[in-house]
Amino acid sequence: MREVAVPVAFGALAGLRLERPGRPKLIALHGWLDNAASFLPLLPHLPGLDLLLLDLPGHGHSAHLPPGAEYGLTTHLHAVLDAADALGWEHFGLLGHSMGAAIAALVAAAVPARVERLALLETLGPLAEAEEHTATRLQQAVAAARGRPGKSLRVFPDLAVAVRARIQASPIGESGARLLVERGTREVDGGPVWRSDPRLTLPAATRLTEAQVRVLLEAVTCPVQGLYADPAQPYFPDAVRRGRLDALPQARLEVLPGHHHLHMDQPAAVAAVLARFLAG
Repeated sequence: MREVAVPVAFGALAGLRLERPGRPKLIALHGWLDNAASFLPLLPHLPGLDLLLLDLPGHGHSAHLPPGAEYGLTTHLHAVLDAADALGWEHFGLLGHSMGAAIAALVAAAVPARVERLALLETLGPLAEAEEHTATRLQQAVAAARGRPGKSLRVFPDLAVAVRARIQASPIGESGARLLVERGTREVDGGPVWRSDPRLTLPAATRLTEAQVRVLLEAVTCPVQGLYADPAQPYFPDAVRRGRLDALPQARLEVLPGHHHLHMDQPAAVAAVLARFLAG
């Protein structure tokens, strides 16, 4: 495993690369405010794969977007394709967790001829919203963006405090939280601070409707393996996630008891579901 950097228009996309020529090619996409270390606990339990664990724009060691630019799912979609192009990969599989799973599904819908298989953890497609909330969402997003300048990043006294803060943000084991924090912070005067771009916390100005999401999922032509934790996340209830699975032509689902970061907390159990699928 080695650090890599892919030049792009706004800087460089960072990631962790495990080269295994001749093996199935796979790009792994982490969740919101996580980073490439999200998949490290899973790797010892997976078969030999030619791997890129990507830090999405504004996350981990990847460059932040320039001032005035906004993060969106299509920004991340192009980052995935830029990384694949830089590796010379015309065809590849995608493994995504949470936001990374939403991005992976959009990539497969946008360029179905290039994506060979999708393994999606805890999310299937982007978050949706009823159309009557459109104006309110736009107003809130603009107000949040215009009020952001001048806000400073939290500086932690040491790494242990940052790890505890990450655990409090969402249920995750201490070892997994430490992996994310070690890659996701940098040292400044006074202690570690998050590397991620603060603009990632701003609300999206628009969201698709559920009907639009399902139309996009219908465009995914490759095999899909979904894996969800039980209980479901409040923002992605079981009825919605199973309904979206029905929109996919080739999909199957497994459900495991656990929390949102089940691939970090239960890597062996998750790998038992994914291994044969990812190996093709």
